Amino acid sequence: MKRALALAHDALWLTSPNPRVGAIIMDSRGAVLGRGHTQQAGGPHAEIMALRDAAAQGHCVRGATAYVTLEPCCHQGRTGPCCEALIAAGIKKVVASIADPNPQVAGQGFARLRAAGVELEVGPGAAESRALNIGFFSRMIRKTPWVRLKMAASLDGTSALANGQSQWITSPEARADGHAWRARSCAVLTGIGTVLEDNPRLDVREVPSPRQPRIVVVDSRLQTPLDARLFIAGRACIFYAAVENEAKKAALEACGATVVMLPDANGKVDLSAMMHDLGRREINELHVEAGSKLNGSLIRAGLVDEFLLYLAPKLLGPGQGMAALGPLESLAGAVALQFESVDRVGADLRIVARAAGRDQF
Repeated sequence: MKRALALAHDALWLTSPNPRVGAIIMDSRGAVLGRGHTQQAGGPHAEIMALRDAAAQGHCVRGATAYVTLEPCCHQGRTGPCCEALIAAGIKKVVASIADPNPQVAGQGFARLRAAGVELEVGPGAAESRALNIGFFSRMIRKTPWVRLKMAASLDGTSALANGQSQWITSPEARADGHAWRARSCAVLTGIGTVLEDNPRLDVREVPSPRQPRIVVVDSRLQTPLDARLFIAGRACIFYAAVENEAKKAALEACGATVVMLPDANGKVDLSAMMHDLGRREINELHVEAGSKLNGSLIRAGLVDEFLLYLAPKLLGPGQGMAALGPLESLAGAVALQFESVDRVGADLRIVARAAGRDQF
C-alpha cells in the first residue's frame, strides 16, 4: 500500500477535481504486475492504468490482489466503473485504503466487489489517502472546498511595509514552495485590493505543473481592469461581485470570465455562499493569496481550514499585518489553531497549521 500511496502522491498536481488515487496489482508471490495513478479529469482512473500496465507487460492478473488508495468507483461518470474492470480482469482480492465519500460511490463499489466474490480488505493507509484528498473529502461531505490561506511575513508578523512594499520578504526557495502549493489547488483566490495594488499573475511558474489552477477574485464592485495580468490565456477566471454593473460584467465575460453576483446584507460578497458555489463548481482545494482585509474577513467568517505561513528571519517593525482581525476583548476570542508541521524552506520557516478540529468531517 505504501507504493500505491506514493503513486497517488505523484498525481497530486494532476487529477483535480478527481481524487488522487494510486493502484498496485500484485501476484501471490508479491511480484508487481502493474501500477498506475489517476490521470487528468476524463482520463483513466488508477485501477485502469494498473490493469493497462500489467497488460502492456504481458502479465495475467487473474487471481491477483489489487491495492488501491480509494474505493473503486461503481458508476458511469467521465469514465466507466473501475470495480467492474477489476471484476472482469479476474482480480481475486482488493485492498483499499478508505471508502469514497462521493455519494455516487460511498460503499457501493465495495458492495459490488463483494457481490462478485472478490475478497475485500479496507483500512491500510486510510489516514494518508484522506490527507492526500482532503479537498475532495471536504467537497463531497461539506459541499465546500478545503480553504488554505497562504501568508508570508517577517518574524515580527509584518507582511508589507507601511508604504505597501512586500516584494520580496521571503526567499526564492519559499516562493517556489508556495508555487508548489498553488499547483496542487483547483483555484487561487485573491481580492480586488491585491489585483489593483500588485496586478499579480497568480499562476504556477516556479515549479513544473501539468495544469494551471483557476482564478477566483472577490471584487464587490467589479473594479478589475480588463488588462489585468490575471487574464492569462487558457485560465478560467471567476469574479464574485455584490454591486450590479452590467457593462463591466459584459466586458469581463467578453474576456472569458464568469461573473457571479452574491451580495450579502451589507453590500459585500457573501463569502460563505461563495464557498458553496465554488463547491458546486468542483473546487476541491482553494488556495488563498490575498491582502490583510480579505484574509481577516475569511478568518472571522470561520472559512479558513488551513494556514500556510512563511516566516522570514527578518524584523521589519510596524507595517501591514497578515490579517485584519481587529482587537480582541479577551484571549478567549483567539482563533485556535493546531500545528501540522514546521519546516525550513531556504532561509525561512514554513508553518502549516489548521483551525482546531476543522478536519473532523
